[in-house]
Amino acid sequence: MITLYHCRDARSFRPLWALEELGLEYDLRLLPFPPRFLAREFLNENPLGTIPLLVDGDTRMTESAAMIEYLSVRHGEGGLSVRPDEAGYGAYLNGLHFGEATLTFPQTLVLRYSRLEPEERRNPQVASDYARWFLARLKGLDRILQDQPYAAAGRFTGADISIAYALLLATSLGLADDFPPAVADYWSRMQVREGFKRAQAAQAGAPPSI
Repeated sequence: MITLYHCRDARSFRPLWALEELGLEYDLRLLPFPPRFLAREFLNENPLGTIPLLVDGDTRMTESAAMIEYLSVRHGEGGLSVRPDEAGYGAYLNGLHFGEATLTFPQTLVLRYSRLEPEERRNPQVASDYARWFLARLKGLDRILQDQPYAAAGRFTGADISIAYALLLATSLGLADDFPPAVADYWSRMQVREGFKRAQAAQAGAPPSI
């Protein structure tokens, strides 16, 4: 049984969404955020204290974008992947990592310096600067989506899960009103996917694990 340690709408939403898209069975362990402070027992499972943690037999993973590819190839017959011999393979790999490294990273600083730090340590200037940084990096995505409905290969793939999670985070941070038109339309389409809705329902209905 695949076990996913998860916080609501955290990066762990990526593998949760992938699990639902692939129709895989899993055990969802819901934790308070941030677990390294609010669920200290979790450090016994993941010394980093970070979310997500995916456990599958002897396999233990902590990188959300990598989990999408792992689940697709190892358990999902490649249902969310693009094969190396397909024309969209490079775009797929790029989108898978672009969603995390380029789009999610700056938002973690927005989140930290606008909400997570104690009031006296918050820094509106840092939060504003990194919000602008994130929005500027949507220009490349907007260009892609003006010509095609998905990030790669003309179909929904794990790259879309990786990228759309960054848009979910941006929405929670109040940045969605500044999405370019093609990105806003893409985000609307991602939210009505049955896999996305099932993942949201799963995290809403899961009892706390710790």
